[in-house]
Amino acid sequence: MKKDKHLFTSESVGEGHPDKLCDQVSDAVLDAYLAQDPKARVACEALVSRNNLVIAGEITAQAKVDVAQVARETIKEIGYDDLAYGFDYKTCKIDTYIHQQSPDIAMGVDKGGAGDQGMMFGYATDETPELMPLPIMLAHQLVYELSKLRKSGKIKYLRPDAKSQVTVEYDNGKPTRIAAIVVSTQHDGSVKLETIEKDMRSILITKVIPSQYIDKTTKIFINPTGRFEVGGPLGDTGLTGRKIIVDTYGGVGAHGGGAFSGKDPSKVDRSASYFARYVAKNVVAANLASRCEIQVAYAIGVPEPVSIMINTFGSGEVSDEQIVTGIRKVFDFTPLGIIKRLNLRRPIYRQTAAYGHFGRSGEGFTWELTDAVRELREAVLGKAGSPKLQSTF
Repeated sequence: MKKDKHLFTSESVGEGHPDKLCDQVSDAVLDAYLAQDPKARVACEALVSRNNLVIAGEITAQAKVDVAQVARETIKEIGYDDLAYGFDYKTCKIDTYIHQQSPDIAMGVDKGGAGDQGMMFGYATDETPELMPLPIMLAHQLVYELSKLRKSGKIKYLRPDAKSQVTVEYDNGKPTRIAAIVVSTQHDGSVKLETIEKDMRSILITKVIPSQYIDKTTKIFINPTGRFEVGGPLGDTGLTGRKIIVDTYGGVGAHGGGAFSGKDPSKVDRSASYFARYVAKNVVAANLASRCEIQVAYAIGVPEPVSIMINTFGSGEVSDEQIVTGIRKVFDFTPLGIIKRLNLRRPIYRQTAAYGHFGRSGEGFTWELTDAVRELREAVLGKAGSPKLQSTF
């Protein structure tokens, strides 16, 4: 067998990043409508630049929502509560441009069809307990813990914008060490780089990164430009849906191109991607494969997918064709079937809009359940067996 050693890098961004801010505003608006009308049709986009926010989209719902107020509350919760940051919830100018969903699209969705055409992907791997790629999980954890340090006041100079990056070395498909870590965090003007470097190493990285992955050759970069005082919308324009790789698997596997945030579950860009993750995770949890990527594709207005394909990268217990046959027996891939199985007509989406949509825990993340393992093994193998979850931790 040919040996393979390579590096793979994934990045994440904090909730104060301009693009992530827009994702959270879009999903907060979606949640506000779903809270009043579970069948609301929402496609909400946000754009932010300096102290200006634009919200636009198509919304058809039996609900009354103060969209601008929802946005201000979201901005405040993220941490933009001081005009000194160049953007804050009290003074930012908000323009809204909302109209109803096109009747041509609604005609297909009303009868249970997909809200758009396109292909969606799901992925799972046994290299972490969450059945996610290790680089993206560690990158997410870095910015998540950084946010906790900021909001708790433990490190007082931190501001909302932040980014992380983790490079993992793989040997024959298994993560063996971390080659590089990058942490960039916005800060106030009074702190010195030496202080930030010391705190990020001793407080953040030592907590998040398992020690067995760090060695004397691991490179660590903290605010590598030397300064990150200007950040958030003051430093960069933000837009909903511009961090789709951060949202999914960190560049591992394929991506269909559709963003998630601001879209109700009739939009298969979101719901079918969640379902593909759910199915792929159950395949791996059932020990039918150690890696699994699933593609599903739809035609607008048509309930049944036009194709379902899996790739287990040679790790399958049986052939990919046999696994697909079992998947089709167990799972209903129609939009209504997905919505019902995952209970998606609820205000659960704001929490997904930062730190990744996958590999998460909590009541709302139904696509992370592994409740179909026994049924799936029986459908594929004719017997349930005793699957085991494996991880490198």
